[in-house]
Amino acid sequence: MHGEVKYKTDFQHFDYVNPDAPKGGTLKMAADGTYDSFNPYILKGQAAEAMGLAFETLMTSSDDEAFSQYGLIAKYIYMPEDRDWVAYTLRKDARWHDGEPITVEDVIWSFNTLKEQGHPQYRFYYKNVKSARQIGPRTVRFEFSEGLNRELPLILGQLPVLPKHYWTAEGRTFGKSTLEPPLGSGPYKVTDYEPGRYVVFERVEDYWGRDLAVNRGRWNYDKIRYDYFRDPTVIRSAIKAGNVDFRLENTAKAWATAYDVPAVRQGRLKKVKLENSRPTGMQAFVMNTRRAPFDQPKVREAMSYAFDFGWTNKNLFFGQYIRTESYFSNSELASDGLPTGREKEILEQFRGQVPPEVFTQEYDPPETDGNGYPRDNLKKALGLLREAGFEVRDMKLIDPRTGRPVTFEILLNSQAFERVVLPYVANLNRLGIEVDVSLVDSVQYQNRLDSYDFDMTVGGWPQSLSPGNEQRSFWGSAAAERPGTRNWAGIQDPVIDKLIDMVIAAPSREELVARTRALDRVLLWHHYVVPNWHMGAWPLVYWDKFRRPETTAPYALNLLDAWWIAPEKEQQIARAQAEANGDAAQDTGRSGVWLTALGVLVLAGLALLFFRRGFHRKASQQGTE
Repeated sequence: MHGEVKYKTDFQHFDYVNPDAPKGGTLKMAADGTYDSFNPYILKGQAAEAMGLAFETLMTSSDDEAFSQYGLIAKYIYMPEDRDWVAYTLRKDARWHDGEPITVEDVIWSFNTLKEQGHPQYRFYYKNVKSARQIGPRTVRFEFSEGLNRELPLILGQLPVLPKHYWTAEGRTFGKSTLEPPLGSGPYKVTDYEPGRYVVFERVEDYWGRDLAVNRGRWNYDKIRYDYFRDPTVIRSAIKAGNVDFRLENTAKAWATAYDVPAVRQGRLKKVKLENSRPTGMQAFVMNTRRAPFDQPKVREAMSYAFDFGWTNKNLFFGQYIRTESYFSNSELASDGLPTGREKEILEQFRGQVPPEVFTQEYDPPETDGNGYPRDNLKKALGLLREAGFEVRDMKLIDPRTGRPVTFEILLNSQAFERVVLPYVANLNRLGIEVDVSLVDSVQYQNRLDSYDFDMTVGGWPQSLSPGNEQRSFWGSAAAERPGTRNWAGIQDPVIDKLIDMVIAAPSREELVARTRALDRVLLWHHYVVPNWHMGAWPLVYWDKFRRPETTAPYALNLLDAWWIAPEKEQQIARAQAEANGDAAQDTGRSGVWLTALGVLVLAGLALLFFRRGFHRKASQQGTE
């Protein structure tokens, strides 16, 4: 994106892979929720996990650079210095799983179809691409519209190439969800599945790209299986029982308390935190500004004062998290202190159009002492609400525009989040606000998010080290009006639109950092969200059957593509799991015998008790008579 790429033309493999990694084994993964589609590129349906394994793109990114791409389906890339267009020449041997070659016609059809029928994000992503046309037997050229968008050659490199001959066949419609595993060209394909229960990907033995430098040492498992569970607690039980191999644990309480088992103490089940340099982005309570009362900035700011992160982190998270203070946290892109230098110059263009605090205050989410009753913060929250015209009557907060009590719903799809939300709700109740917490299944949750049918929810915006066109889908005004984008907050602000365009057009890394920090500041001071928390590491739980390269990529975990299974370790773990399960079965059997005996004794005792009570009752009646 900026400067030179790390890997030169003759490189043999990425630094964070083992080119001699053995192939084989099955990776058993768990997915939370369900699925009803194998098409991950449309809005309809809930796509199965990891469907990207079956498809390839024109180029592929490295995981140890901010944003660099290397040829995959494309062998050669051409672009002028001003990046007004880009052309890709396809590899002769790139082919689909049915043996048909990947053609320029496939690329053009994929681009047009994704833009017209695909997920709404593609319309934003490719907004500045004017046309795609064939200019040679294997070369496609994309023309860009006016306006500087230096990221587009790389954005188009991420284009998933789809088989035109498959999707245009009679009986198939791209825009509909499907449970027919579609034709792909990637290192894996779906070979077994049961809708909503499991899906199995099998490595393609004659995968056309297996010997490319970008793939050497990657895609090492023979099979990758995803089993679906409706409850994370069951997933944790499954991994401890050996039915699942790996989990990225996302609940602090579970990390602290759920894995105190013999397998962990003996080192067979690994529990480690793997440090990383990946931007953590923003996870937050998101307020839908399309709806009252969150259409008022002071109300949104008051919501931050009602959240007691200090108590939550100490009592629910075991002190494991850091409070998030930026939309680009854990990276150099995050704003800090007061704006200076180039960042201040950028913001000065918008003075009077952005909150004045952008220039005068460092953004810092409200802090508490963690005692569980943030009295001072609640007083500040009530003050902000009163400034907005709200008042308390009979212990209820009244909206001056309607004269009715303020009520809203927090939409969740994770039961684990209820314990986090309920103390927050208690503080909101103290302000006179009535809050309902609605826990829905993953499909209903996604549908409501896509249609913006919520008041407040928990949302997240992952970020890369090179933000660009995706920011339009996150915060752009046009995205607020289209279903299925990540502009859940409903942001429609001309200054933010201009800052997004400036980020996209940044001519250098230094300018990108300054423009992104300016965007970050404006987003923060509009109080669209109540920031949550983050951790600069991956909390991993996995059976000790894996090996991973000596060099770890700083920006990606690479479990699916760079780790591998060590056969001797796999056998040892399988024996240990069988022994543990056998012991557990014996213990269960012995427990069953004792419980049966105990049950007999209890029943006998109850029978004797009832007999004695009946005898004494009869004797008493006779004496009275």
